Formats: sequence, C-alpha cells, structure tokens
Amino acid sequence: MFDTKIVLILREDLPSWQALNVAAFLMSGVTAGAPEIIGEPYLDRDGRRFLPISGQPVIVLEADGETIRKAAARMKEQNVDGAAYIEEMFSTGHDAANRAVFSEFGPDNASFVGLGFRAPKKIADKISKGARMHR
Repeated sequence: MFDTKIVLILREDLPSWQALNVAAFLMSGVTAGAPEIIGEPYLDRDGRRFLPISGQPVIVLEADGETIRKAAARMKEQNVDGAAYIEEMFSTGHDAANRAVFSEFGPDNASFVGLGFRAPKKIADKISKGARMHR
C-alpha cells in the first residue's frame, strides 16, 4: 500500500516518559519534512472536527546507542533526511536551546537517543538494520 516507511528508532534504555517525548518530537520532524503524509481532518458523529494525523503507519523500533549511531551514518550514506534527538537536548528548555546544544556535536560524538525518517521500504530496512520492535 505504501512504497515508503516511517521509522522511529529510540534508544532502548530510555524511561517510558522520555521515549514517548522523543518519539513525539521525532515524528513532528518527519511530518515537517513530508507534509504530504498528513491526511484529512477527522469528524466525529456530531460534526466535531479533530486535527488530521499521519495517513501512513509509523514503525517504532528500539536499539542501543551504537546501533542508532550506525543508523545515523547509514541515513547520510543513503542521502535520507531525518530528525534526530541527542541526550544533551534533555537538559534544554526550548527549541533554540535544543538547536544550540545540537550544533555542538557531530556524527562522531553525538549521543543519539532517537532518529526518525521516511524512506523507500528497502532503504528504510537497510538504515534500521540491527534495531528491533519497541517493547
């Protein structure tokens, strides 16, 4: 049905509240990069309008930090844009501070806690190799 996959990879040792927070942030990035995935608004029986959501399923995986770092490197190799969240962003309080702390790290020393991307299925599988379904 879909020729692409939306994938979120979360670091396996995050507390539930952090994993959910990171997943929400990553999905907002994926959506910003691919607004065409958003469907039409929902209307309930009484005509009350609810905001549209992604029309495509999201695969949520988990992995250790090294596997996520390798996935980030494969994203670059495959020329796939995505969203990233690093551990240091947990200590900031707003978007500008997140960008400032993010800019202090590179692919060799970033402590990724999550990645999110949308790519053709075979490429998505290659990028996420080693990650497993989130529990």
